[in-house]
Amino acid sequence: MKIHIKNGRVIDPANAIDRRADVFIAKGKIVGVGDTAPADWGGHGANATIDASDCIVCPGLVDIAARLREPGFEYRATLESEMAAAVAGGVTRLACPPDTDPPLDEPGLVEMLRHRARLPGFAHVHPVGALTVQLKGERLTEMAELAEAGCVAFGQANRSIVDTQVLLRAMQYAATFGFPVWLQPQDPFLARDGVAHDGEIAARLGLAGIPVAAETIALATILHLARETGARVHLRRISSAAGLEMIVAARAAGIGVSCDVTINHIHLCDEDIGFFDPHARLDPPLRAASDRDALRAGLASGAINALCSDHTPVDDDAKQTPFDEAEPGATGLELLLPLTLKWATELKLPLATALARVTADPARILGVGGGTLAIGTAADICVFDPQATSRISRETLKSQGKNTPFLGQELKGRVRCTLIEGHLAYDGAFA
Repeated sequence: MKIHIKNGRVIDPANAIDRRADVFIAKGKIVGVGDTAPADWGGHGANATIDASDCIVCPGLVDIAARLREPGFEYRATLESEMAAAVAGGVTRLACPPDTDPPLDEPGLVEMLRHRARLPGFAHVHPVGALTVQLKGERLTEMAELAEAGCVAFGQANRSIVDTQVLLRAMQYAATFGFPVWLQPQDPFLARDGVAHDGEIAARLGLAGIPVAAETIALATILHLARETGARVHLRRISSAAGLEMIVAARAAGIGVSCDVTINHIHLCDEDIGFFDPHARLDPPLRAASDRDALRAGLASGAINALCSDHTPVDDDAKQTPFDEAEPGATGLELLLPLTLKWATELKLPLATALARVTADPARILGVGGGTLAIGTAADICVFDPQATSRISRETLKSQGKNTPFLGQELKGRVRCTLIEGHLAYDGAFA
């Protein structure tokens, strides 16, 4: 099937393209980007035409932190509901963490998840395998077998490895085979029983705090072991200015680490807890305004490599409780694009720079392709209207999880259509 996307502004950060152009698709791949069809397009024209007037045509978004809740937590969300949310948000490729039930620590579980996710119209799913058996931090998983089953990296989700010798062995093993290790830096003892940033807001509200030191102490250990082992380490969900400073200093010292930040942490701070809003109960916690501002600037400069949704659907029973009893997490797949645009507008950033953080840059971390409109690549494409607004509500969210601190807000950036391998996976005209 041949598809012609016309009259749009094409932005492809991976190839430094930002101009008005048409995109030509054949057999699920991009065959041309320009003013005229490629020579081998054929004489019969397109089977379908998409008019992208007043819209941006960009690579499909790549989200490196999205919980799909399968297997094990289908009462919170299903693969079908979260894939509908992904394509509605323009996300065509995502990585899911291993904290399912059971955890992704066996090849059969990984193969089952990947098989379930291969349906037409579903985003490409890249599982992150468990670094240790049952995520208990005691015994290493068979990483080689998990990689063969389709895991793109190995991590602990938001669980820590307390035994540093186990962490050392895990990083040594991963370095031997070139497997990336994804870790969230948080000391479990300093974070124990905490529910909010350890600061004035938590003290005033009587909430148990999690100090910034919980992040920086864990970071120090990870960075030292990364230097010792040479492992490819990606640091998940950085939340503090001090943590970011340590990562920048480590890179200057020759330690090759990447990192990401969530859409929540570049827009919100501990003040947004308000009057105990459980939607603002997140892990890591929303920190001080100064931390939020440092993260925003670090993402703009490239010190932070990628922006992610940290999509975590939570059922109402686990959210509509007192703040300190609420389960942490927020839905985010459908908010990744509009909150990226909001951040770019507030910092007066070029649109291409902003889109790079949710396309080419996270794709580079994943190492599996995507995030580009290069000729010959899969036609994974997002077409969106940057000026159209949407009010975020429980009714408009396609995710089964209705939990987000942005409920009720009106955000710019509405997806008009999403293509996956040339297949129209989402048509906003009927949304």
